[in-house]
Amino acid sequence: MGDLQQRVAASFSAQGMMTTIGARLALVSDGEVHIELPFSSILSQQNGFLHAGATTSIVDSACGYAALTKAPPGFDVVTAEFKLNLMRPAVGQHFLAIGRVVNAGKFLTVCTGEVRAFADAGEAFKVVALMQATIANVKPN
Repeated sequence: MGDLQQRVAASFSAQGMMTTIGARLALVSDGEVHIELPFSSILSQQNGFLHAGATTSIVDSACGYAALTKAPPGFDVVTAEFKLNLMRPAVGQHFLAIGRVVNAGKFLTVCTGEVRAFADAGEAFKVVALMQATIANVKPN
C-alpha cells in the first residue's frame, strides 16, 4: 500500500460514522476516492430507500478523502460546504460514492461526487446523487 492509500486508510479507519454505517474504501488514487456501502434496512427511510443521510455521508466522505490525497503533508481536511442533488430514489443492493478533485488550492479544494446504485452484482448502475463540495485544508490540533 502506497503512502497515499495509507494516509487515507488511516483517517478512514478512525472515522466512526463510516464504520457505523458499514462503508468501506474501495479505491484510493491521486485525486479520486471510491467508497462502497451495502444496502441495509437500518439505513433506510420510510419507503425502503437508502436514507438521504447515508447517501450524503458516503459522497461527502469520498469528496473529502479525494481532497486529502491532494492536501499538503501535515494537513487534514474538513468539509467547508456542499451542494447535493438527489436525482432519484436510492434503490439498490449496494452503492458506490465517487469523489474527484476538480481543483486543489493551497487552502480550499473543490470536488465533485456522485453516488451510484447497483441493483445486483453486475456493472449496470443508476446515478442517484450528485455533489459539489468545497473542502478546507486544516492543521490538526
